[in-house]
Amino acid sequence: MGASATFKGDPAGALNMAYEALDFYDVDALLSEEELMVRDMVRDWVDEKVIPNIEQHYLDGTFPREWIQDLGEMGVLGMVIPEEYGCAGMSYTAYGVVCRELERGDSGLRSFASVQGSLSMHPIHKFGTEEQKQKYLPGMATGELIGCFGLTEPDYGSNPGGMITKAEDKGDHYLLNGAKMWITNGTICDLAIVWAKLDGEIRGFIVEMGDEGFTAPEQKGKHSLRASVTSELVFQDCKIPKDRLLPEAKGLSGPFSCLNRARYGIAWGSIGAAQACFDAAKKYSLERIQFDHPIAAYQLIQMKLATMLREITKGQLLAYHLGRKIDEDNWVPEFISLAKMNNVDIALDIARVARDIHGANGVTSEYPIMRHMNNLESVKTYEGTHDIHNLILARHITGIQSFTRNLK
Repeated sequence: MGASATFKGDPAGALNMAYEALDFYDVDALLSEEELMVRDMVRDWVDEKVIPNIEQHYLDGTFPREWIQDLGEMGVLGMVIPEEYGCAGMSYTAYGVVCRELERGDSGLRSFASVQGSLSMHPIHKFGTEEQKQKYLPGMATGELIGCFGLTEPDYGSNPGGMITKAEDKGDHYLLNGAKMWITNGTICDLAIVWAKLDGEIRGFIVEMGDEGFTAPEQKGKHSLRASVTSELVFQDCKIPKDRLLPEAKGLSGPFSCLNRARYGIAWGSIGAAQACFDAAKKYSLERIQFDHPIAAYQLIQMKLATMLREITKGQLLAYHLGRKIDEDNWVPEFISLAKMNNVDIALDIARVARDIHGANGVTSEYPIMRHMNNLESVKTYEGTHDIHNLILARHITGIQSFTRNLK
């Protein structure tokens, strides 16, 4: 709709306009035909299924189970894992594009796919036995089995190595005791990848819902990621069969391997949230009339839109180049820290500026702005806080790890 529109506060016009993805440098032209195909499939699904319903789910604090089945049918769960396990076997760049399209709908939706694929399926594929892979991965790829990832504890977030969850070898089984916090999908999971200390060494275990001594109460009262299931995992003398140890996962390198892949997805996903906010702000500014002109005609609004375009374009290039580096297996974890930190940071800034452009309307559920802003506050914190990723980069620069110094 052009600048001659006469919108005076009724949001219906802006809401009914088709989504126009901002791609100023035509980054998507660098995608393969297969990557473009999966982009279009997921984008259309988000338009048809998610956008018309997500605000109500956010307000109600619900995550619809039918979306899980849809994600499985589209083949985007664990999509980088080889086809022999029922997965799509696609590129990491394709996975990034999917995360972008999902988070344009909602961060909680991308979180589900990320936890399922990067944090639950990846460790089974990378560290598990062939029997474990065959048992779990095909059902997880279709969404019939839901996974979660238990690393963070009530007192150990940025310092996971300090975890107190413990596993004991009891001869014919392991006995697990401890608790995990802020676990996406925990209450609805069929299995949990749980990290615990066995004889002082961090190891990975597959815990199934229904195992004696395992409970996963949902955490309520969130102002962020409301359309996502967040849980506590509690283990009280939880018996784990010996064949559910992930044999190749030893030390923090195991969970960090999973987190790197999930953080990569966030680097793309946060750009999707930023694109959604830009799209809404652009449309609103062209329709909202003040002093007989659309507010898009005023220099302050134009400056804000131009700044959004600049930051989104830089974030797109960063995410795309990182994706290709990972596909080539030519990367280091610091690449991911930079992309996750930068892209979430600029997405949150863009959401705040978009809210400002919308004025009072920006705080209502008629527009996606406040929902994305609230969600991004969590995304900035989880899977490595903004400050921790800055320190990771500083360690790379200086060779000095500052955040584990002895401060006595």
